[in-house]
Amino acid sequence: MPSTPNPDQQAASAANFCLDAQALARLQELDPNGANKLMERVITAYVKSLERLLPELESARGDNLDPNVVRHVCHTLKSSSASLGALDLAERCAEIETLARIGQTDGLEPLLDGMLAQVIQVRQALLSLLPNIP
Repeated sequence: MPSTPNPDQQAASAANFCLDAQALARLQELDPNGANKLMERVITAYVKSLERLLPELESARGDNLDPNVVRHVCHTLKSSSASLGALDLAERCAEIETLARIGQTDGLEPLLDGMLAQVIQVRQALLSLLPNIP
């Protein structure tokens, strides 16, 4: 009978799917024994940043598309996502940031939809690394 992966294995698999292991390892090297809870603090700060930035982005979409807000949100998420190993998300944010900076709004909505889908996956993967964070 095939074994079912336990929740920890599933979480690790989800994290591996969208997070770069080397980037996470570099972050862990800064607090190798975890005494300062650096990883927990960084992930918590990232999640709180999402809670602040995503509503800003939502209000700047659709008929009220504001390229300046889109650019700001994507710029902020680009670097913080990269530092946590969400390299694909960081790339997508960079692409959207560039388009918003030059005022290119055609086709921006589908790119934002894709970015938001990635944000959900990244958030889930990060939280799976730290199950004690809500």
